[in-house]
Amino acid sequence: MLFSVTIGFAQDKKESSSLVLENVPDVPSSLVDRMTQYQNTRWAALSSWIPNGKGILMLTRFAETAQLHQVDFPGGDRKQITFFKEPVGGGTFCPDTTYRGFMFTRDAGGNEFSQLYWFDLKNGKYTLLSDGGRSQNSLPTWSNKGNKFTVVSTKRNGKDYDIYVADMKNPKEAKIILQQGGSWSVMDWSPDDKKILVQNYISANKSFVHVLDVETGALEQINSSNESIAYAGGYWSADGKGAFIISDANAEFQTLQYYDFASKKLTPITSSIHWDVSGMTINKKRTTIAFTINENGVSKIYTLNTSTKDIHELKGIPSGVIGGLKFHPNGKELGFVLNTPATPSDIFSIKLDNIALSRWTASEVGGLDNSTFVSPEQISFESFDNVNGKPRTIPAFYYKPKNVKGKIPVIIYIHGGPEAQALPTFSSFNAYLTNELGVAIIAPNVRGSSGYGKNYLLLDNGYKREDSVKDIGALLDWIAKQPELDASRVAVWGGSYGGYMVLASMTHYNARLKCAIDVVGISNFVTFLQNTEDYRKDLRRVEYGDERDPKMKEFLLQISPANHVDKITKPLFIIQGLNDPRVPASESEQMKLKMQSKGQKVWYMLAKDEGHGFRKKANVDHMQWAIVMFLQEHLLK
Repeated sequence: MLFSVTIGFAQDKKESSSLVLENVPDVPSSLVDRMTQYQNTRWAALSSWIPNGKGILMLTRFAETAQLHQVDFPGGDRKQITFFKEPVGGGTFCPDTTYRGFMFTRDAGGNEFSQLYWFDLKNGKYTLLSDGGRSQNSLPTWSNKGNKFTVVSTKRNGKDYDIYVADMKNPKEAKIILQQGGSWSVMDWSPDDKKILVQNYISANKSFVHVLDVETGALEQINSSNESIAYAGGYWSADGKGAFIISDANAEFQTLQYYDFASKKLTPITSSIHWDVSGMTINKKRTTIAFTINENGVSKIYTLNTSTKDIHELKGIPSGVIGGLKFHPNGKELGFVLNTPATPSDIFSIKLDNIALSRWTASEVGGLDNSTFVSPEQISFESFDNVNGKPRTIPAFYYKPKNVKGKIPVIIYIHGGPEAQALPTFSSFNAYLTNELGVAIIAPNVRGSSGYGKNYLLLDNGYKREDSVKDIGALLDWIAKQPELDASRVAVWGGSYGGYMVLASMTHYNARLKCAIDVVGISNFVTFLQNTEDYRKDLRRVEYGDERDPKMKEFLLQISPANHVDKITKPLFIIQGLNDPRVPASESEQMKLKMQSKGQKVWYMLAKDEGHGFRKKANVDHMQWAIVMFLQEHLLK
């Protein structure tokens, strides 16, 4: 991508049809040539099994954006079905074979107003089913017969997630069956298709599960308790007398449990496994549940016999991060996606009777030797506070480059969320940074991260927000003690909430950092909460605090990096999508302008056709080129 317009000297501005750049140098062809291989890797995601069992619907990118493809057998050719300029969010086949087709979602320019479409395989045409406006619409949850489906949508008022039900005979005429206000989602239809399990999400630590009568709209809460409980999935039992749910009720971790409707009793099933159950699915006959355990960032798959409650670990699956569990229509084969530090996400399936593993896709890695990609070491470092009289330890993944002479410069990469978790997954860009630039990457799971128990998740809420920033200070102390690392050359990089952490780290540890990269980050919590989309406001207030409360507003203003730009003297690169509904572009713009008003030269990249992060290949490529140039100039020199 070439730019030809240069305006001014102090603020060098260049603009194309998709990007606005300030102070970002032109990209040398030598860098483009070297990074091409690393930027031409692919991935695959399992969207749905085809109802007749003869193939899968999957998502991958072959040109600019991710689209849906069909694969008929393991290792088979990918046949592209959708061809849009905008990425497709996902797809799911209608289980009723009377209707040969699938639903899919798509937004525009990264605005996350996902619209629902029906793709008819009989004629190759697609039809808009949702309102086509500024609303969010989910993929459907199909009834057991497959002739009906539920959709969650904000179309009523743009704020609340309501639940609708529709019949495939007339899929455009969806009837609202729940409008309680707040954030609601559908878990599962009852075996007789008369009721559904629904979840009301309040925060990462609090939610409620109800039974909703599809015909009357009657709502009944299950497992009523004074305890704050977080739920993460649920399925009805085959006899309809209970439900298998994931929750942290009476437990530190997300545990698979069985709830009996008659006795109102909750019985734990995986309480002996002291890690989170991170996902699950059930087969059509409801005889078997498959679920994953997140063991310090690495996945294991188990099966549960729903009658005997016996659990069994599936052996022989390569170590990595596993997701996208989906049972084959025959109920005897399980599809999933596997990702490792050396291999991108690919689709596999395993037959449960003989544990035979099949690989459906083999995503390209640009012709690179992926055995040279660095696998991270799991480390921990002591932070500022104590637990039971001992220093609290913070887990992290440490990517150490090979064959580097001298002390190694470091990038601290901070995940978003804040309730997310850094995982040891594939990143060809990280591989470039470690292999070609010789930079170490450390990805900490600071307090407030998921995967380490519900009490760890609570450690950064409200007035404890900057305690997570102190964890970065403790990591800087750890880096200084490592003989192979160069504590005088440390950069901090992160996106979304991780972008806030980057900016906050710069205001607290400016003297100990060389530079920073802030991607779609929060710069002022008050303006962020005021300007984020309406459907997110209340959800984020639970986590960060309510800016409408004067005391909390004062605190949020006090910790907001935009109010402390005078403390930042090191180079800063700000990257933003114009259509971001989560962290509005105004957050990046105000940070940039305040830095510039103090005489600081900020690198700035704005993508006019992106939202909360970049998804189009040309934009991603240019962002990565610019990040490399920034690091070469401000970290490595």
